[in-house]
Amino acid sequence: MWYFTWVLGIGFAVLLAILNAMWGENEEARHASLPTRRRSDGDAS
Repeated sequence: MWYFTWVLGIGFAVLLAILNAMWGENEEARHASLPTRRRSDGDAS
């Protein structure tokens, strides 16, 4: 039954790759939609 765990492992790796790509696309859109902050807003950095 080694093939069962092999198929599950490959499926999980593909799922993580797809989620990572979707997260990257969403991250760019999220940063583009955020308003810019001024330094006087209490940002310490």
